[in-house]
Amino acid sequence: MPHPAQQIRFCSSKDGVRIAYATWGSGPPLVRAPHWATHLEFDWESPVWRPWLSLLARRHTLIRYDQRGFGLSDRNGVDLSFERHIEDLEAVVDAAGLKQFVLTGMTGGGPIAVAYAARHPDRVGHLVLYGTFTRGRIARAANALELEEAHTLLKLIEIGLGRDDPAFRQFVTSQFVPDGTVEQFRSFNELVRQSASPSDAANLLRTFYTIDIREIAPKVRCPTLVLHPGEDARVPFEEGRALAGLIPGARLVALNSRNHILLEQEPAWKRLVAELEDFLPATQAEPTAESELRLDELTVREREVLELVAQGLGNNGIGEALSLSEKTVRNHVSSIFSKLEVKSRAQAIVRAREAGFGRKIAR
Repeated sequence: MPHPAQQIRFCSSKDGVRIAYATWGSGPPLVRAPHWATHLEFDWESPVWRPWLSLLARRHTLIRYDQRGFGLSDRNGVDLSFERHIEDLEAVVDAAGLKQFVLTGMTGGGPIAVAYAARHPDRVGHLVLYGTFTRGRIARAANALELEEAHTLLKLIEIGLGRDDPAFRQFVTSQFVPDGTVEQFRSFNELVRQSASPSDAANLLRTFYTIDIREIAPKVRCPTLVLHPGEDARVPFEEGRALAGLIPGARLVALNSRNHILLEQEPAWKRLVAELEDFLPATQAEPTAESELRLDELTVREREVLELVAQGLGNNGIGEALSLSEKTVRNHVSSIFSKLEVKSRAQAIVRAREAGFGRKIAR
């Protein structure tokens, strides 16, 4: 199946590495941070990734890029450290001229997206994380056996990925999409082969395996949705739960799937679509006169409380910050919900952050 007429351009990262990025679709911008094994052209031909790309571009202009060492970006011998990947995302956002956008981070791209959102709270309006983690496989290894298993997987990729025998690539593919069809297996195997050299593929995974963003995640200040397959074999669900617990106000959704990459034919796909439709704003437009009026109805004290709600503080934390009793805070929060016409704290956080609240970092 031919891919859509996307526009592919190049930009230079801070260290001079050329990064290929593509735009497709129309509407407010949505940026996808790259994960392992991407290729701007071959992704559209993949029955695994094509439904994802179509979904993300349904109401948005999708901006995605090949990370260094992969796809159409500079390959072989480039620095694959975590910091460089954050710089690459910064370069793409600047080259595309984006002021504020939705940011998505899937699997290994999740920590990159989290780090960017923490550094640039003025640019990321909403953050969507899928199948990702706070700590990579090596960083979270609980014993010598788990550590040895991680290093063995890296060596298997480095040695076997470039061989003609597809059995090595199939081993990797079966971890990503264990319930895939024969065609999905075949296409994912080929995408892995086309996307990078075996050494770059292993070195990037080595970077992902050693990441630890537990100190970065609490600094995120935008509405965040965390989606995670309940039986994910590559990244345990517990990692998704831990990440959602660290990001103030984040919502966690468990998807009923064994696949690391959710497939279009799964029943859980409809749940994924519904959650994204509900979470993402239809537009990135300025607040309407009606919404501004409701904010104007808040008292000075209620605006102070709303600011701390938007920062992710609970009622006890707000009470300590403003020297109020928990009961008084609870009454203020109830009044705010009524005036903003929201039914939950999560909805209030979204409304508040869209209006500019919560940009300060809670101390």
